[in-house]
Amino acid sequence: MNRREFLITSSAAAGLLALPRFASAAAGTIDLYSGSDANIVDLWNNVIRPAFEKAHPGVGLKVTDAGDNNGLRAIADRALAALKTKTDPQADLFEQFDPRLPSGGIDAGLWVKFSAENIEGYDHINPLALDTPYSLPYRGSQVLLAYDNTKLDPKDAPKSWDQLTAWIKANPGQFIYNRPDKGGSGGNFVRRAIHEVNGRDPKKFKVDNFTADSATEALAPAWKILSDLAPSLYDKGAYTSGNTQSIQLLAQGVVTMVPVWSDQVLQAIAQGVLPETTGLVQLGDLALCGGFSSITVFSNGANKDAALKLAAFMLTKDMQEAIITQIGGFPAVSWDHISDDLRKKYADVIPSTIPTFPSGDWEKAINDGWYRSVAPGISRT
Repeated sequence: MNRREFLITSSAAAGLLALPRFASAAAGTIDLYSGSDANIVDLWNNVIRPAFEKAHPGVGLKVTDAGDNNGLRAIADRALAALKTKTDPQADLFEQFDPRLPSGGIDAGLWVKFSAENIEGYDHINPLALDTPYSLPYRGSQVLLAYDNTKLDPKDAPKSWDQLTAWIKANPGQFIYNRPDKGGSGGNFVRRAIHEVNGRDPKKFKVDNFTADSATEALAPAWKILSDLAPSLYDKGAYTSGNTQSIQLLAQGVVTMVPVWSDQVLQAIAQGVLPETTGLVQLGDLALCGGFSSITVFSNGANKDAALKLAAFMLTKDMQEAIITQIGGFPAVSWDHISDDLRKKYADVIPSTIPTFPSGDWEKAINDGWYRSVAPGISRT
């Protein structure tokens, strides 16, 4: 697949599955909703689903793109209401969701609690990936900086936030990131600015410690930094419409450096979308955000037992290695449960730390604040 085909196919797939389906799944069919990019939906449909259905005859899997986190939250709200009325939530499993939402869901018993008792392979999970027992990590990724090493010598690639912002200003027009509500690569570049002005301490931000006053205090200094950078960006303050478009501009040589998801950029290099001369670097003072995508299973789902089988299936060696080979992601299990060849091949991108940032009200405040304070002339549509 060439660059043009890759970029067009990714965009088309994202649009094709834009709306969540609210009809009840067929009996014996797991109803899974995803809030991830098109490449992850493709992974579930083209790799995971056929492998799972072959391993579990009689059990089906239907994958639906919920569009984004807001789409998943709407379904979760519906499921919590269904729990109270003891009715069918019309959903069994989420791919990529924080079970702390909706508020009160955990206390009400909305989510299955995972452990070695109900998930085979649970003890193989990388400790870095574990967050809450109500989410089961199955893949990881992190935002990196990708650059054209024919234009930027690897020894000069920025390795700290100060070096990065200095490079952007010294090379006007050669850096761009996407709008924070249109993709995680740009969104986590914005969050790195927020971490920078808050003592580089990701622990200050939690899904349950948001207040409007704390958000104003924490975010305002970051808007000042990003506004100051804007005139030095591509086209004196342009922003891409998503992760894929940032990769496209780098592939075309329009810019020299962009923030990228580790899985997407490794896949793009492997497919020839980006050349072998693409360099990758991570900031050493505090890495850009990333994290492990997790499975959450509804306790009141009609196919809960089958959904738990699927969750365990994702921790098998075959599926964990598919995460690496098919999408360039990080496995959720410790790397000593991965084959030696793959462990050696990806040694340079195995993370030692992955800063995270909560979603929920923080996400809305960041998106609203960025448009209002950094890019007031940019339409949100």
